[in-house]
Amino acid sequence: MAATKLKQNKQLVLLRHAKSSWDDPFIEDFDRPLAKRGRKAAARLATWLKQHRVRPDLILCSPAVRTRETLALIVDALGEKADIAYDKALYLAEADALLAKIQAADNAAACVMLIGHNPGMHELALSLLKPGAKGDRGRLEEKFPTAAIARFKVPVAHWADLQPGEAALVDFIKPADLDD
Repeated sequence: MAATKLKQNKQLVLLRHAKSSWDDPFIEDFDRPLAKRGRKAAARLATWLKQHRVRPDLILCSPAVRTRETLALIVDALGEKADIAYDKALYLAEADALLAKIQAADNAAACVMLIGHNPGMHELALSLLKPGAKGDRGRLEEKFPTAAIARFKVPVAHWADLQPGEAALVDFIKPADLDD
């Protein structure tokens, strides 16, 4: 059997769920749906993802209602090839747990998208940046708001080899960047 050639530069896309609703104070955090503002932001993100040809092979998604709804609003813009894995361990996970889930991804996936929650998503994004990286780093350090995307180029053939401080930030997009 011939060995599969693995792509040397992979792409990682971190997406924080869109803005959730706080209209019902009695609803459990896990069950909070998206707010109207969040649905609008997700629709704008879908347009951006399609225009920039973001095509994940694997989507790792927290099963919380707001992350599932965010994914539902963008999935058509991502092409048809993505495998989707909902994992309860991603719900409110810390950065090291999120990194471990990415490191466990199938190496055949050239692009992995992770849809989750803060503060873990923000901490993970910051930890992945190469030291001295310029560009959107300052904006990323400032805040990782709801419906924000951080897209990285990672110089590994095997996801298990991904370590903090190795990723190059390609894009950091906030919903306000996409306003008409």
